[in-house]
Amino acid sequence: MVAGMLAGAVAAAVLAAGGGAADVATGSSWTRAEAWFAPPSAFIPSPAVTYDMSLVPAASWIEVEQHSVEGATNVTLKVRGMKPGHAYGVHVHQKPCGAKPEAAGGHYQHRVDPVQPSKDPAYANAENEVWLDFTAGADGSGSASARHAWGFRPGEAASVVLHDEPGGAGDRAACFTVPFAALPEAAQQSGGAEGVEGAQGA
Repeated sequence: MVAGMLAGAVAAAVLAAGGGAADVATGSSWTRAEAWFAPPSAFIPSPAVTYDMSLVPAASWIEVEQHSVEGATNVTLKVRGMKPGHAYGVHVHQKPCGAKPEAAGGHYQHRVDPVQPSKDPAYANAENEVWLDFTAGADGSGSASARHAWGFRPGEAASVVLHDEPGGAGDRAACFTVPFAALPEAAQQSGGAEGVEGAQGA
């Protein structure tokens, strides 16, 4: 029994890795997390859950990095093992992933739409949310990055969701729980997007 428990712990460690920190003195924070996707029914659960294995196969890989400093936040995404040539929509969501796609809640928004679920383009856009859309290359890899002149509020950004099409909507194909770090309160600023980039075949 003990051997089985140890094997499970090792397998869980293999499925996910990462870390993060916040520095009040410098007004900065960072997070890095990576994992291999597994279906919700997997014997060893993963923080990366695939709901559509035709688009996000089991054992495909994802990495998310967040760097926040002086009120600005940069989020980068890297993936491997996706469906070659497919265009994905990707957004930071409010809640951790779960067995059901809807568990992650809605998109994280800097200015929160008072009407939820948010469909108003004045709120649901790439400047007010974190969009990381990409098209998978011939080898199934891809990457994207987004930079904003604001940071995450504590406890309100918890996952990255991959959708089956780019843009603001689309069915949820997969989800990755990410421990995003909030900026120290003194460093929080209001602002818009400084840039959004997507790449093919990273």
